[in-house]
Amino acid sequence: MLLYGITVVSWGLTWLGIKFQLTGVDPAVSVMYRFGLASFVLLIYCRCRGLGLCFSLQEHTSIALQGVLLFSLNYFLIYLSEQWLTSGLVAVIFSSVLFMNIVNEALLLGTPSGKVVVMGGVIGMSGILMVFWPELSGIRSTTAIFTGVGLAVLGTFFASLGMITSARNQRIGLPVIQTNALGMLYGALLMGLVAFVLGREFTIQLTASYLVSLAYLVVFGSVVGFGAYLTLLGRIGPGRAGYVTLLVPIVALLGSWAVEGYSWTWFTVVGIGLIVGGNIVVLNTRS
Repeated sequence: MLLYGITVVSWGLTWLGIKFQLTGVDPAVSVMYRFGLASFVLLIYCRCRGLGLCFSLQEHTSIALQGVLLFSLNYFLIYLSEQWLTSGLVAVIFSSVLFMNIVNEALLLGTPSGKVVVMGGVIGMSGILMVFWPELSGIRSTTAIFTGVGLAVLGTFFASLGMITSARNQRIGLPVIQTNALGMLYGALLMGLVAFVLGREFTIQLTASYLVSLAYLVVFGSVVGFGAYLTLLGRIGPGRAGYVTLLVPIVALLGSWAVEGYSWTWFTVVGIGLIVGGNIVVLNTRS
């Protein structure tokens, strides 16, 4: 339960923190700063604790794959999606990672799923549509919102693949802390390359909102949050670990309501209830 609590609290407000990263700094550059600094913190920790960082070329390849999927491409797309959507709604979309994990775990790790899992997924997806309905029905042009939704869904899919890769890496004996440290470094390097190829400027905003949100994302969103979640994932599997995504959107929507003026309606309440119900159905099949 401690790992659940740490992950929910750490990740619940990261979506709001991401919003503050979108003020004048390119998303690829912000992602590079976030995971580059998080990697630095973890590498220092590994050095102080005497944790080994020597791995074979094949192991580095597995670590790099995790980094590209979980600490790079997925967040680049998530950051882009928040240019069109509120942070809380992006967090709600990300909750679908639970269902993606179950499907990808079955396909890539050989863990089977059944009809009840599909039913739980349908219930959860219905909840997501309920939460989105006021915006979908009230916006004049749906191009922007569908762009944001598409980017968030694709980013969530990459995150799921990264979580499955992490589970596989732990199965073959790769330690979580060192894997995260190097994986975040690989992810940051890729984002730096993307920013360079796209001709983006490597700037930074010396404002309280940007620097404080960056610090939060580095320490709690990356070092603490991913450390807790991926440890949990290794112990109970990607499907059941996805239970964390039950509470994260609720915390994120509260933060969005307090800061961004997100309006709660009965659609939101019913939608959250369906999301929770769908997750419970899924988890009961895995227990």
